[in-house]
Amino acid sequence: MQEKRLVIQNKAGLHARPAALFVQTANKFESQIRVAKEDREVDGKSIMGIMMLAAGKGTQIRITAQGEDEKEALERLEKLIDNKFGEE
Repeated sequence: MQEKRLVIQNKAGLHARPAALFVQTANKFESQIRVAKEDREVDGKSIMGIMMLAAGKGTQIRITAQGEDEKEALERLEKLIDNKFGEE
């Protein structure tokens, strides 16, 4: 299992479009992906779960991946967040 702590950087946070991009990216991998904000943890492959986190700009999230492609999954998700979901 691998884990990364990242900060949401795009202006609108994890609203519908970035949440959809996150889930689409997560679903490309076999690994189980979980996302946590404070004490709430959700399935990283569920758009409803990701949106329920209500992670706004500046929010720290923790992403964990477990499986054969966990390293690549985390790298891809980190790049997506660092690139502000292509919004800016």
